[in-house]
Amino acid sequence: MTATTLSAAARWSTVAHLRDRWPWLVLAVVAVLAVAVPLVIGGAGPDFADALRAPGSAHLLGTDHSGYDLGVRTAQGLQISLLIAATCAVVATVLGLAVGIVSVSAGGWVDALIMRIVDGFNALPHLVLGVVIAAMWRGDPVAIIASISLTHWPSVARVVRAELLAVTGAGWIEAARLAGATRGFVATRHLLPAVLGQALIAMAMLLPHAIWHETTLSFLGVGLSPDEASLGTLLGQARGDVLSGAWWTLVVPGLALIVTALACAAAGASVRRSSRPPVGEVWR
Repeated sequence: MTATTLSAAARWSTVAHLRDRWPWLVLAVVAVLAVAVPLVIGGAGPDFADALRAPGSAHLLGTDHSGYDLGVRTAQGLQISLLIAATCAVVATVLGLAVGIVSVSAGGWVDALIMRIVDGFNALPHLVLGVVIAAMWRGDPVAIIASISLTHWPSVARVVRAELLAVTGAGWIEAARLAGATRGFVATRHLLPAVLGQALIAMAMLLPHAIWHETTLSFLGVGLSPDEASLGTLLGQARGDVLSGAWWTLVVPGLALIVTALACAAAGASVRRSSRPPVGEVWR
């Protein structure tokens, strides 16, 4: 192998390393800012005399129409949006994981019935269904989590089922069945560990989708209450402020949303690239 080839390989290795590391660095910075900014600057109450102040020395990122410091308000919104999105990703993954395992373990008509139910959920417009559920209990975080989770678990269930179908005929699972292992034992001791890695990847990939959906619901007015800070409520309030020239009320939370969602998506892709163990080897 020539020196040029080795140099090119080394450069590509460095690029690949940076590609997989930068999302985590960005997410770490976002998390630190989301926690530290409200603690350091403080979350003062509304001050209408300071409403819609442009970015300056007193308020580095300006203020909103209620006089809140927009940097603090955006950091608080990041906390809430990330917490709701992470909860949605976990709930949807657990639901999809359970449905996928039950479908493959039961097999036969049960598997066919469950897949038809999954197809039915996939046929429904996710945003419309989410708006309907969230609007029934407007402002309730539990309703928001339910609306997002119930529209995202089918994709996890399909991934889990496809992965399990590839391992159900493995010799070590057949040996367990011949030894008298029950379906529950096989599901919890063999199938669940075999698919857990793929489920975690699916959860990481769901996070940016959950962030966008929570923001959209709050932006449309069926999510969190307007007096609660979230990226969606901040963007919703900025619609009127922008018309009066307060561009920063849209740019600041908008950039926070874009950077966070892109970093989450890139982190999920990084996990997917680095988590491909040989099926049936690690889990035995």
